[in-house]
Amino acid sequence: MSSLPFIPSIVDGANLEETGRATFDAIDPATGLVTARAVEANGADIDHAVAAAKRAVAGSWGRSTATERVAMLRRIAAGIRARAAAFVAAEVLDTGKPVALASALDIPRGAANFDIYADLLAAEHEEVWRDERADGTRALHYSHRRPIGVVAVVCPWNLPFLLMTWKVAPALACGNAVIVKPSEETPRTAALLAEVMRDAGLPDGVYQVVQGFGPGSAGELLTSHPGVDAITFTGESRTGEAIMRAAASGLRPVSFELGGKNAAIIFADADLDAAIKGTARSVMLNSGQICLCTERILVQRSVYDRFVEGLAAEMRSWKAGDPHDPATQLGPLISAGHRDKVMGYAAAAIRDGGAALVGGGIPNLQAPWSGGFYMEPTLWTGLADDAACVREEVFGPVCAVTPFDSEEEAVARANASEYGLCAAIWTRDVGRAHRVAAAVDAGMVWINTWYLRDLRTPFGGTKRSGIGREGGRHSFDFYSEIKTIALRLDDTSSR
Repeated sequence: MSSLPFIPSIVDGANLEETGRATFDAIDPATGLVTARAVEANGADIDHAVAAAKRAVAGSWGRSTATERVAMLRRIAAGIRARAAAFVAAEVLDTGKPVALASALDIPRGAANFDIYADLLAAEHEEVWRDERADGTRALHYSHRRPIGVVAVVCPWNLPFLLMTWKVAPALACGNAVIVKPSEETPRTAALLAEVMRDAGLPDGVYQVVQGFGPGSAGELLTSHPGVDAITFTGESRTGEAIMRAAASGLRPVSFELGGKNAAIIFADADLDAAIKGTARSVMLNSGQICLCTERILVQRSVYDRFVEGLAAEMRSWKAGDPHDPATQLGPLISAGHRDKVMGYAAAAIRDGGAALVGGGIPNLQAPWSGGFYMEPTLWTGLADDAACVREEVFGPVCAVTPFDSEEEAVARANASEYGLCAAIWTRDVGRAHRVAAAVDAGMVWINTWYLRDLRTPFGGTKRSGIGREGGRHSFDFYSEIKTIALRLDDTSSR
């Protein structure tokens, strides 16, 4: 029996015992050390979870009023805030990200997700049309939302709590039951949230957690289960394709937020100091492990040298190391395997004729951080648009910068990608900002900023970056079925 703590799967209100079930290591990316064992849900556990979720939707939770669900969401948000320190500690241990980032972004945003959907649900209203016809027929036609049922929530490892709650909150607001499959790299916060859910009084079966892997494990078992009514997933595009094939059986709806190869376009009239700092942040936040991060930078030729010099200095200034030090800005990559992948791209960039103006290697850190999966921030110059590092999503603290001459060239090159998640435009010209934002093929475009989000707005990508939109009332459209009801009002007794 391992002396390490166990991270449970939670099914029908109970923590699954490790006895008789497979377990897997939870590794701290900042040190490379095993810190816990997670209990892997098996096929029988998935069957049990789906059955419990079905009972919850058919029972009191599925019949709950909007007012009752609003109150529940607010209790959950308050419960997260009351245990914010525990959530921050769990997130830092799972991901290695700096405590300053987890404290300022991940956990507060997770709580805010429940509050914002409580607000939206409280303000939700049904559409009504009055129908009056020449023959005397009078009727009311109105729309009515009902839960879609059992929702599988398959989560990524980069922003595990933030992105999980982004989906769980609107799903619960609509009266669904959710079964969460966290990434095997980051199992803690989903399990910790189950404790908050119990304390808030959420009925058993409404929120469940099945730990495990993808193919041949909890992920595949859950997404292919015929009792699951809808699937929402954030992660890489290839995994999205596999889940979509599974969802085709039964014609179940999917909502996907997938990969990106996002461009930043810096025009000569931009505030260069702001563009340099904003672009550096968009490259290196969370060690580049955010689907919205910038990996392609296009700079107008007349300011190219100044911009590159400033960006290189800014990237060199970011401090890597102890994630518990509030001064640390750069954490590790999520795993040894992922660092190997990113380092492989760094080697390919040099083979393809690029130069690493900054970084390209592994930082020299003191123990225990020397055992972590850190990589230096890396800035490549001299790469052609068809180089692998310019075409393929790398998902690390890396970027390639190249010059352009005209607005038309910048737009064409930004759009020359199989991805279309987001873009950033830096210019003082308001007309140009609007033109380029409209022309860039991406689901979200920032102008003179990056990662400025209003949770009421739609979010999603084009091309291989996703299917559908979530955020605000757009989430309600996915997590509920809309029924139209027609009520005839005129006297039909003589007809």
